[in-house]
Amino acid sequence: MARKPRIKSESQKQLENVEKQLDSFTEQVKEAVSERSLKPVNMDYEPQTKIAQADLAKKKEIYLKPIRSISSKEKFNEKFRAAYDFAKQHVQFIAENHEIIGESIELWTKPFAGMPAEEWKVPVNTPVFGPRYLAEQIARKYYKRLKTEDRPVTVEGGITYTGQLVIDTTIPRLDARPVQSHKSVFFAA
Repeated sequence: MARKPRIKSESQKQLENVEKQLDSFTEQVKEAVSERSLKPVNMDYEPQTKIAQADLAKKKEIYLKPIRSISSKEKFNEKFRAAYDFAKQHVQFIAENHEIIGESIELWTKPFAGMPAEEWKVPVNTPVFGPRYLAEQIARKYYKRLKTEDRPVTVEGGITYTGQLVIDTTIPRLDARPVQSHKSVFFAA
């Protein structure tokens, strides 16, 4: 670590004050990020697709298969056999693309070591059958948007200044909603 240069005492005090303010701001950002990561994801979006039960029965059932599969040299850990059997069950869901509405979803999955990596092309806004791990991976696709906002901040020593605090929102990119039918047993609790 580099040595601090020698500065006049008055300038040194101002520099130390600025360092304290920067450390305080850094701590506020860390606290905001840690609090945010503990909160559950709040995705209040209106579903793009609304299908009546009568129409569901008339629709052709679509079963998804991977487009491409790349094998794995890893060995499957048998401790995870029960979780794997649960994750590979087929469930009926409707995938939605919130970023580019109407565009199909292309993604890769590899939920367990020892399984092949699989490429999927999932049609959106229509009920499909696919493995539970695929639906769960689609439902986990969201990001956090960080914004800054000017607010008065009080630092140690009673100094108040106008600084920027981190404000964030959770934005879902993709979503997979269960189809409400007698055939679908969806996500784990």
